[in-house]
Amino acid sequence: MRYHIKSTRRILDDVFQVDEAQVSFERFDGSMIGPARCLRFVRGDSAAAVVFDRDLQQIVLVQQFRYPTCDAGPGWTTEVIAGSIDPEETPEFCVRREVEEETGYRVGEVSPIATFFVSPGGSTERVFLFYAEVGDADRLSGGGGIAAENEDLRIMSISLEKVGQLLASGSLVDAKTIIGLQWFLGFHKRVEVFR
Repeated sequence: MRYHIKSTRRILDDVFQVDEAQVSFERFDGSMIGPARCLRFVRGDSAAAVVFDRDLQQIVLVQQFRYPTCDAGPGWTTEVIAGSIDPEETPEFCVRREVEEETGYRVGEVSPIATFFVSPGGSTERVFLFYAEVGDADRLSGGGGIAAENEDLRIMSISLEKVGQLLASGSLVDAKTIIGLQWFLGFHKRVEVFR
């Protein structure tokens, strides 16, 4: 399938950016659409992790204030550990850094789960989602985020039985968390079969 970007200009350049473009693209019947005005929110990529405490047999999550959810949601969200990937970082390095900053655990091996666009109709952001295990021996600090970045995180752990209940309750509003916990339920069932 063909597409042609005729022009691009940045219409907002702040912490995030917004680009406007004139784009032509091929229809499924072979004809062309456009040029059409298209916008994209340039946010950068993120890394996230489903963190499992093997000693407690619990999933580690964080709760934090999220301004964009205020008009149509709770304001505070429950999420897997996540953060923005800095320009010099790999997704793996970023997720290790974020787990330590947010939960106080040092992470060794991380296993990739999926990479996906958050909202491909409007945003460039991809999430690199991983699985990581921690235990008492990996604890370095109390976590809670970085105060200089206005982070105020509450760390919470939920039992394996409550993961499904939390998903079914409808109280989770964060896509990467829903995807990660659903993956974990399937993964954990597969592991249990082979034990």
